[in-house]
Amino acid sequence: MTGTTGRVLVIVPAWNEESNVGHTIREVLAADPAYDVVVVDDGSTDQTVAIAREAGAVVLQLPFNLGVGGAMKTGYTYAQRHGYQSAIQVDADGQHNPADIARVVAGLKDADISIGARFAEVGDYEAKGPRRWAMSFLAAVVSRVARARLTDVTSGFRAGNSAAIAQYVRYYPAEYLGDTIDSLVAAAHSGLTVTQVPVAMRPRMSGRPSQGPVGSTIYLFRSVFALGLALARGKDRS
Repeated sequence: MTGTTGRVLVIVPAWNEESNVGHTIREVLAADPAYDVVVVDDGSTDQTVAIAREAGAVVLQLPFNLGVGGAMKTGYTYAQRHGYQSAIQVDADGQHNPADIARVVAGLKDADISIGARFAEVGDYEAKGPRRWAMSFLAAVVSRVARARLTDVTSGFRAGNSAAIAQYVRYYPAEYLGDTIDSLVAAAHSGLTVTQVPVAMRPRMSGRPSQGPVGSTIYLFRSVFALGLALARGKDRS
């Protein structure tokens, strides 16, 4: 792909998302002609690859499932090699509204990384009990590291400029939860600036979410553990 100046690369990590990925790609391409879509197929065993190509995306196939972190590092490497100055993650399941891509990318005018935040007075996304407590704790700690007020540090709906893309190519952890907490802490330790913009998340279009209520709570408490590891690493991995 050539002539990427002024274009935005939309990276869509996908694992067995045949029911959703085509609609998501078509929504993204319809939102703005300046968007290019690359789907990173994370070892799918269904028709994700064929449907993504038919919908108009470039598809990068991983030989087996690496998780979101591995898929996103692949996407950011593609972005760097093709000269994109900005890239954004959009999940294949339809929860990230392509109409909000422009808003999240606009945050890059003020920072290197812009997060589409669910807890910023837009939409009706709600978390309760231990899940909410864990998310608030994570946000408070990462806000101090990033020196910015952040409310949703587990959101994958985030954009990065060329400096962030280069950082993510150098270090974007593939281990559990690294794609959200660890990658953000490492970026902040490397000197990158972070901001957030309010967005409303949508329900998943089709299929089951990867985590139920109990699983989500466990996920977030494990996030606290992952945050501890990220902080312990300090600047060594940035």
